[in-house]
Amino acid sequence: MVYLAHISEDHRRQTVLQHLEGTAGLCARFAAPFGAGELGKLVGLAHDIGKYSEAFQRRLQGEERVDHATAGAYECYRRRQTAAAFCVAGHHGGLPDGGSRGDSSDLPTFLGRMRKAMEGKLEPYAPWEQEVSLPQTPAFQSKSLLDAFFFIRMLYSCLVDADYLDTERFMTGETPLRGYDVSMETLYQRLERYISAWFPPQGEVNTLRCTVLEQCIQQGSVQKPGLFTLTVPTGGGKTVASLAFALRHASAHRKTKIIYVIPYTSIIEQTAGIFQKILGAENVLEHHSSVRYDTDSFGAATPEAAKRMRAAENWDMPVIVTTAVQFFESLYANRSSQCRKLHNLTNSVIIFDEAQMLPLPYLRPCVSAIAQLVAHYGVSAVLCTATQPALSPLFQEFLPGVVIPELCATSVMRSPVFQRVRFQKAGKLTWQQLHERLQNAAQVLCIVNSRKNAQLVFEGIQRDGGFHLSTLMTPSHRKAVLAEIRRRLKEGLPCRVVSTSLIEAGVDVDFPLVFREEAGLDSILQAAGRCNREGRRPVSESIVTVFRAETAPPQIFSAAIAAGQEAMDRYDDLSDPDAVSCYFHALLDLKGREAQDQKGILLRIQKGGFPFRTVAEEFRLIEQDTHTVYIPIGDGEKLVERLRQGERSRQLFRELGQYGVSVYAQQFQILDEGAALELLEDGSAILTDLSLYSDDTGLTLNVDSERFMI
Repeated sequence: MVYLAHISEDHRRQTVLQHLEGTAGLCARFAAPFGAGELGKLVGLAHDIGKYSEAFQRRLQGEERVDHATAGAYECYRRRQTAAAFCVAGHHGGLPDGGSRGDSSDLPTFLGRMRKAMEGKLEPYAPWEQEVSLPQTPAFQSKSLLDAFFFIRMLYSCLVDADYLDTERFMTGETPLRGYDVSMETLYQRLERYISAWFPPQGEVNTLRCTVLEQCIQQGSVQKPGLFTLTVPTGGGKTVASLAFALRHASAHRKTKIIYVIPYTSIIEQTAGIFQKILGAENVLEHHSSVRYDTDSFGAATPEAAKRMRAAENWDMPVIVTTAVQFFESLYANRSSQCRKLHNLTNSVIIFDEAQMLPLPYLRPCVSAIAQLVAHYGVSAVLCTATQPALSPLFQEFLPGVVIPELCATSVMRSPVFQRVRFQKAGKLTWQQLHERLQNAAQVLCIVNSRKNAQLVFEGIQRDGGFHLSTLMTPSHRKAVLAEIRRRLKEGLPCRVVSTSLIEAGVDVDFPLVFREEAGLDSILQAAGRCNREGRRPVSESIVTVFRAETAPPQIFSAAIAAGQEAMDRYDDLSDPDAVSCYFHALLDLKGREAQDQKGILLRIQKGGFPFRTVAEEFRLIEQDTHTVYIPIGDGEKLVERLRQGERSRQLFRELGQYGVSVYAQQFQILDEGAALELLEDGSAILTDLSLYSDDTGLTLNVDSERFMI
């Protein structure tokens, strides 16, 4: 009997043996860079052994599904290859929780499934032994449960990506358009050509920017792979400088990929655009939930877009620009679709932009993951920011004895050239007082802590030249408003902007005056980066005013505000690196160790039992108590109509993301009860009462809740 793995639409047949050998070859190649090539071959050969059953062969003819993964997992398990067994067990349904030895055979845990196999409750699959010989290779040995937990996930990534690719190759009947042939040396040469026009630099600011750039290039070749910090003042050119380090370092040390991790989607497009201009659009993948791929006149993906869509599945492109949510949630995920990309992190350079934004409730798991990549997977990681968080003691826990070199000379950070503003403490201001101060300025930016406060402040300023920015506006709407703000700033027209902190996340605007509601010192300094950004105005006239609002801030900000006040009381120059260090130490002390791993992720892992599924469910950088409401305005009207007609595709939802607003469950309920929403069968929500969406402020919410914050 010939045992089949797949039958294509044009009736071609792939045998189980062909699929196992094809998958094993790819998996071994993917795992080899972190020293697990032989284990990769083992899991590749074992993963579909269960397809040697008559039940699965009937499945290919359209009968009921059959568990074919447990068989291969059991064959690995009884050979004491536990890491391989977990990977095989989860290659379709996701890595399971390990469970306990008392688990019965009807439980979906790993040990429950192993008991099911031991009790002979699997479909018979004995013919596999006539065709397949599993290699004898040493089992994986680890020094800690954290190491083992991470290794299994990386090996799992190799397996599921190899499985997908071999299946795809057979089903399409051709080698898919994947991979890239450009070298890091070539990309570095493109960068050199791009920056050549910057030399010799003109003016003090550009001279220092070029100094930062040259230092990063030099450090890229002389530093051995490891963990680094890059602390560059706002406006110091850290985006291109960090890319320069990454490319030079990758070229010098045979790294294969650059990954740029950014906290917010709002600045990814800007950064990806810069990189595409320097390196070529075909070499840079922008990957996040709102990315849009080009389509032809028939709505099908163009060849270049199709290649990008495939590359997004496993990050098979030389330069990746992605979000912190996408990056870290993938590292703790258990599903194959999220984990496919992980093995491609091996031997890469990873830049963590705005490193101070690493989420405090998950700080320890995030640091642990970075440490794993650096220690065992050939990664060089760079914590890049103008306000460097005090993470060295935390990294010492996971990388004992680690020394974290700073890539930019401290003299640059302390240079008076980058002291472009002066800070002023205004104390408490009523809304009326704040309105008067803003109205008396021709061009001014006011940043507050909540969406509710943003709307309150905006109500008190004139509409002529007045603008509002918050996440209650769709991304498309915000982009249009920002374009108008930049135009008015450039032309010297009146421009008074009220925003939540979203404008602090790398948005390139330059105001003569900035007001900032009391917040953490990192937020205050990010706000200051929107004031006299290019250094064209006198410092004495470029004022950042820190004020206390009339209403108390959301409780979530209390520790950051307290730590910021401690630093402000001790230091006159808030941008001094010592002030920043003081702030982050105070913040971590105030929050305490437990607040750095709020869900107890690392504790769960260290207790044993390999809780892959549980950890994946618990690790959510953005809590899922929000609902997206689609706003049918502009191009969003046509997209919403496609949704109403029953179209469901990843591409459609990506495009719809430009016309969506996230609201909390309580707000969603009020909109629903007010008959303002149309709910589709799949749960999608469309705003039907467009009077609730303002051209000025976005979605109107009549709920008094301190949770209305960015």
